[in-house]
Amino acid sequence: MRILITNDDGINAPGLDILGAIAAEIAGPGGEVWTVAPAFEQSGVGHAISYTHPMMIARLGPRRYAAEGSPADCVLAALYDVLDGARPDLVLSGVNRGNNAAENVLYSGTVGGAMEAALQGLPAIALSQFMGPETEDLETPFEAARDHGVAVVRALLDRGLWDAGDYRLFYNVNFPPVAAARVRGMKVAPQGYRRDTSFGVVPHVSPSGRRFLWVKGGPQHLPSGPGTDAAVNLEGYISITPMRADLTAHDALAEVAARFG
Repeated sequence: MRILITNDDGINAPGLDILGAIAAEIAGPGGEVWTVAPAFEQSGVGHAISYTHPMMIARLGPRRYAAEGSPADCVLAALYDVLDGARPDLVLSGVNRGNNAAENVLYSGTVGGAMEAALQGLPAIALSQFMGPETEDLETPFEAARDHGVAVVRALLDRGLWDAGDYRLFYNVNFPPVAAARVRGMKVAPQGYRRDTSFGVVPHVSPSGRRFLWVKGGPQHLPSGPGTDAAVNLEGYISITPMRADLTAHDALAEVAARFG
C-alpha cells in the first residue's frame, strides 16, 4: 500500500511523526509512506490553496518533502509533482495538535488536506488529538492517537463506507483528551456545535506603535450536542465522522425552492 501523509502543524510537528508511525504499520513491510507537509505551521487555513502565488518545495529526505503552502497545496504537490502520477491508495492528514471537532472543522487545515484528497478521488482520513488537562501530564500528549491510531484506520478501511461519488466521503477522526488506557472505544458521531463560544480578535499595540489583531479561539472543553463529535470526545471516546465537501443545505433545499415558486 502507498500512503501519503500531510498535516497543518508543519513538517517538524510531533504529531506528524505519530502519523508516520501509524501509516508505516498500515502500509506494511512492502508498502510506501510519502510525506508532503507544510514547511511552516498552517493551522486555521481550512481548505485554502495557493492559487495566486507559487510555492517552493524541497526534498528533505527519502519520500519526505516540505512545501511552502497549505495542507491542500501539499496534497496537490504530492499528486502532480512528487509522486509524478503514482497515486496513493490512502491519504492521512494529522495528527493535529488539538481537536478538529464541532465548528473547528470549518477552520481546520488538517481537515482541508483530507478534503482535497477526497476531491481528487482518493480515500482520506483526517486525525486530530483533543488536548486537555489530562494530556498535559502525559509523556506524549498524543498518547491516545499513538496507541489507537492504527486500530481506527484499519477499522475504517475494513468497515467504513467508501464511495466514488462526485463529493466522495472522507472521514474526520478525533482522539479524546485522555490517556490511551482510558479511551472507551470508537463512536460514529455527527459534527457538533459548541454554543457560547467562537473565534474572535484581540487588539495588540506593538513596540513600534502599530496596531495588530490576534485571532483568539474560545473554550474547547464545552460539549457540543449529545452524541456529537466533541461531546463523545469529552466522554472518552474516539469520534469518527463521515464528511463530504458538498456544503448544500439539503434539508432546506425543497422549502427554499418552494418559497421562490
